[in-house]
Amino acid sequence: MHALKVSLVQGATRWHDAPANRDYYGALVRQAVGADLIVLPETFLSGFSNDTRVSADTMDGEGVAWLRALAIELRAVICGSLAIRENDLVYNRLLWVQPDGSFAQYDKRHLFRMAGEHTRYGGGNERLVVELKGWRILPQVCYDLRFPVWLRNRRLASAHGGMDYDLALFVANWPAPRRGPWRTLLRARAIENLSYVVGVNRVGVDGNEIPYAGDSAVIDPVGEPLVELGAQEQVVTVALDPAPLLAHRERFPAWMDADGFSLDPG
Repeated sequence: MHALKVSLVQGATRWHDAPANRDYYGALVRQAVGADLIVLPETFLSGFSNDTRVSADTMDGEGVAWLRALAIELRAVICGSLAIRENDLVYNRLLWVQPDGSFAQYDKRHLFRMAGEHTRYGGGNERLVVELKGWRILPQVCYDLRFPVWLRNRRLASAHGGMDYDLALFVANWPAPRRGPWRTLLRARAIENLSYVVGVNRVGVDGNEIPYAGDSAVIDPVGEPLVELGAQEQVVTVALDPAPLLAHRERFPAWMDADGFSLDPG
């Protein structure tokens, strides 16, 4: 594992205006010069909307093509989620786009029923773990943060050892009235999983008049914030050092006492 430069892009997403968001977030992302990984909010090209007739794109559409071109231009991994239509379903799909334009994807598992997301979107049933500079990274989307069983980090059975992941990241549209749980759960997930955690949220007010307070953060494996953003547009880059993570796992091997279980995502 090598030091990993992660840029948090906290912006005020334009409502149902993909071209404006491409221009807006493109300018912000280009501030993250030298980053290995650039993280955008959830549904950053549309806002968190159940009007999928307006918000949804396709994998062959302009949004994915733009994101791939941007990753190639900046020679960095870029991730964030988009509303993507496939056949008769729409998914809240996180894309992990690599510097050569190739990508992996994760469909949001837990759909936010309090806003009716479960009535308009299909849910995923497979976790995605990707590798970057020797780090194993678990990308997730917003409401997934509330479900510790789905996120549980476990010791790998492979010969080289290590944990299932070293960094969990969450892209979000997490409203200001629930900012307390957001901040608390980011810390809890880091502590219980012996991992770094990155959470990137949006700011501003959306088309449903819902306010967002940002509070994007990087949390270390003992639950302490390395950086906490405010409620304004910001681009901040943090270098993650693997040494404290590995030392903490060696010094405090709570994973050895964890309960074994199998997960049925059906």
